[in-house]
Amino acid sequence: MNQSFLFLADGFEEIEALTTIDVLRRAGMEVKTVSITSALQVRGAHNIVVKADVLYDNTLFDNPEWLIFPGGLPGADNLYNFAPLHGLLERQAKSERGRIAAICAAPAVLLGKLGLLKGERATCYPGFEDMLEGAQVVDEPVVISNKFVTANGPANSMRFALNIVCESLGQIEAVKVGNGMLYYPVTDEEFDFG
Repeated sequence: MNQSFLFLADGFEEIEALTTIDVLRRAGMEVKTVSITSALQVRGAHNIVVKADVLYDNTLFDNPEWLIFPGGLPGADNLYNFAPLHGLLERQAKSERGRIAAICAAPAVLLGKLGLLKGERATCYPGFEDMLEGAQVVDEPVVISNKFVTANGPANSMRFALNIVCESLGQIEAVKVGNGMLYYPVTDEEFDFG
């Protein structure tokens, strides 16, 4: 399993970023937080400051497994306005095994505006659907479509993260992590991440 990266821009939605990184690390996935700013400290949409693991400019993104994007405003806009991400996302979308996950405004403001979701099923925060250019918009908490996982907002951060785990490590591992965090229902047959 290759390394994954979760990107932080000023104004990111804290619960989406922190829940996702927490759940993925509980599952044993190698994931780093990346500041797209010039400092490791990044201020969230609700004034929570988080120290990223690495700076974008100092990081090699060599065949990453996942590129993950929390939403929030102006966080999603700041991600889109950071031009170096455009090429990285396009390479990841074309790679054989690379995957992309985005939640809240990020599927629309970042992935949609870049045209990466054309022909894919996707969801996003309500009111941003028009930016999902060429995507089949689905009103569900979490949507998996080929190499993309999208989710609609903060309340579904746990589902979003568990779906990433499920896609990488399988349902048994996702159930194990979910059970450890008291996510219900608790059996494989009933476990629904969507």
